[in-house]
Amino acid sequence: MSGTLAWLRRHGATVFGLVLLVGALYVVQKEFRGLSVAEIREAMGKLTVGALWMAGGLTVVAYLVLAAYDKLGSRYAGRPVSWPKSLLASFCGYSLAHNLGFAAVSGAAVRYRLYSAWGLTPLEIAKVVGFTSLTFGLGGMALGGLVLMFEPEVVPFFGSTMPRWALQALALPLWGIVGTYVVLSRFRRHVRILKYEIDLPSPRMALMQTLLATVDVAMTAAIFYTLLPQAEGLTFLRFVGIYLASYAVGIAASVPGGLGVFDGAILLGLQPYMPAPEVVGALLVFRLYYYIIPLFIAGGLFVSFELGQRRAVLQRMSAFGRGTDALEVPAIASLVALAGALLVFLGALPTKGTILEEWAGHVAALASHFAASVVGSLLLVMAYGLLRRLTIAWGFTLFLLANGAGIAWLRGEAWWLWGAFLLLGVLVAALRQAFYRDSRLAREPLSPQALVPLLAVTASGITLALIAYGGRVADESWWTVAMSPLAPDSLRFTVGLTGVLLLFAMVRLLRPARFRPLDWEPGVRSRLASLGALAPAEADGAVFGEAERAGFAFLKRDGVWLALGDPAGDRRDAISAIWRFRDLCERAGVDPAFWRVGPDFLRVYGDIGLVAVSLGEGPRYLALRAERDLVELRELLPREA
Repeated sequence: MSGTLAWLRRHGATVFGLVLLVGALYVVQKEFRGLSVAEIREAMGKLTVGALWMAGGLTVVAYLVLAAYDKLGSRYAGRPVSWPKSLLASFCGYSLAHNLGFAAVSGAAVRYRLYSAWGLTPLEIAKVVGFTSLTFGLGGMALGGLVLMFEPEVVPFFGSTMPRWALQALALPLWGIVGTYVVLSRFRRHVRILKYEIDLPSPRMALMQTLLATVDVAMTAAIFYTLLPQAEGLTFLRFVGIYLASYAVGIAASVPGGLGVFDGAILLGLQPYMPAPEVVGALLVFRLYYYIIPLFIAGGLFVSFELGQRRAVLQRMSAFGRGTDALEVPAIASLVALAGALLVFLGALPTKGTILEEWAGHVAALASHFAASVVGSLLLVMAYGLLRRLTIAWGFTLFLLANGAGIAWLRGEAWWLWGAFLLLGVLVAALRQAFYRDSRLAREPLSPQALVPLLAVTASGITLALIAYGGRVADESWWTVAMSPLAPDSLRFTVGLTGVLLLFAMVRLLRPARFRPLDWEPGVRSRLASLGALAPAEADGAVFGEAERAGFAFLKRDGVWLALGDPAGDRRDAISAIWRFRDLCERAGVDPAFWRVGPDFLRVYGDIGLVAVSLGEGPRYLALRAERDLVELRELLPREA
């Protein structure tokens, strides 16, 4: 039983997120069954210029409100910064976190980088991060309670099954939490939650915090609402309820930008009010305004900031590629995931009058549905591999993006659509040096367990291509064809088995090679000492690189495993040792941290989501997941931090 609980603690959130993602993809595929790109384009064409300008203006206002979060947060921390700095930190932090959701460029990590350059101590930055994180939650609960009180029927699944009074009663605990927070700030200065001691703001600041958060959530929902056509019965308050539920599910799935999950929930929630093409058109524009355009602007601002920190021109030019990898790779991985989701959606759309039908008839067009869905699913998996800097993921991504461009062209999509896949391929190819890790496939022979799913994909595609229906279901999606009464059971079995095994096989192939840390014993200590690494009398274990030419010792602490210094030895193998330690900590359900490290590997520590905090001893740092582990490791920092 204890083993099951431990497994759930480590993997429960991931499994829950995958379940939500699969359910969302099912909803999206179902809603897209009768759509075409032309219908979506037509719906987007109906958007008025006034609606587009209004949505753009609301987006600007929404990000200005978020800047006020940071301004209040710096005042709360006792180190107020200027409005321009608050705007930069907030815009970069939120736009990157909204899109990517990865630890390496989370809003907290970006804020640590910016605020530390402006002289704030780690503890002060932690207060800003905590304040901004709590602020959004207050707004969600305040507005959520409002929806439950006045429009409880809009709540998905429960709105039509639970009594109205029961749903309205759920508003009370939400408002109770917000009210308790404000009232408590009047009488208490500190509260302890688990192992964390939280300083409460003043009552006035707590009220401003709640008001700002409520305005922010309402403003973001208003961007989307403005882009939707008028629909009978869809009031703004009802839409806020649908938006909040969809956003919460997207966060719970831990998918970058809530991709697929947020979209599926929105489609499901708005189904009673308007046709799917109109929802999809508004959804695409909303993502463009609130996610994609800010992502590129924030990326440019953050890169400019990094370059501005380097004074000499030559230093800037040589540091550009290294200093921004921690940002560029997750951004590229996010775009690859977006491309994969787009192909999955294309796989759900029927082909009508495409190049494929002209060349090879309806059967080949049906096979293109399957190909788009498979390639799109694999690109989603490749994004996971890119984040882990795997060379095999880099190569597979280029191959799959080329396939995606070919599929889009053969389906007769617009030139800019297949051209976007090619452009993304060029961007991925340009980052070749950022991918330096070997996967299990490169270190271990291809096992039958991995080979069978890959063969199943080929078999399923061939089976789909050989099944002829005389054009009777030519306008249906591939998955609808597979479930059709006209299809043999062998087709359904092959396609179903393929979907499960393919993703399972690719995740296994992209996992780094297995290893075990070495127990701390005299022989291991001697090996580390010979490499020049710290080799104390007592430690909990040691980690070596894949070639065993670099390594370090580590200590186990509560929730954090602390590596003692940089890996000593061969540089390339030292990088693999850092990533191995990161993977080891992930499997153990703890955070990695590195104590007394120098500047040589700071980029790699940034790659695995750590923030470097100066130890005040020259160029020596503590690299840690500061937003989570600062309290636990605070004793290792200088007292003024």
